[in-house]
Amino acid sequence: MIIANKNYSSWSMRPWLAAKAAGIGFEEQVIWLRQPETSATIKTISAAGKVPILIDGDILVHESIAILEYLAEIAPALWPQDKEARAHARSIGSEMHAGFMPLRRNCPMNIKRQPKAIALDTETLASVERVVDLFVDCRARFGGGGDFLFGSSFNNADAMFAPVVNRLHAYDIKVPASVRAYMDAVMATPMWREWESAALDEAEVIADIDGVA
Repeated sequence: MIIANKNYSSWSMRPWLAAKAAGIGFEEQVIWLRQPETSATIKTISAAGKVPILIDGDILVHESIAILEYLAEIAPALWPQDKEARAHARSIGSEMHAGFMPLRRNCPMNIKRQPKAIALDTETLASVERVVDLFVDCRARFGGGGDFLFGSSFNNADAMFAPVVNRLHAYDIKVPASVRAYMDAVMATPMWREWESAALDEAEVIADIDGVA
């Protein structure tokens, strides 16, 4: 799996966490972004010119959401077993992939950031409101008493929203207690802790790189 800097690369984080959660072994290669050679290096691997990239033998998969689908073919438990829950998980994952731009733009993922509130504009607050409603709805309809959006197992939907968990935490955005409990559960997982530890060890080489796919 070819990824970018762990401190900032929200898109790399998603399939990395999912693979770890599912127990799928992989080797990782980190390409530092916004360096003189970055674009040329990535394009030697994928013409799309973005990371993450998953290479499985002769198969190359780019775009985080496509990688998650590929991982679920290897580990079907990365999507809920129930048809309705699985459809909803895919729907909200796609919504995350395509949306929430104000929150992504104004509150970039930053694992090292000590929680501190900033002023949020109306559009960003609307993104936060939608995230909160989505989390509450999923937990109520599909959580079944477990810690995650669709029950007791961390799955692809949780992976898609993991960088949002960091944003809510790092920018000290006030959320209901039930959402905070979900955030705490995600941040307590072994794979989150592993990613966080590696991010904290990274040198500060570049600014925010949230835009990579």
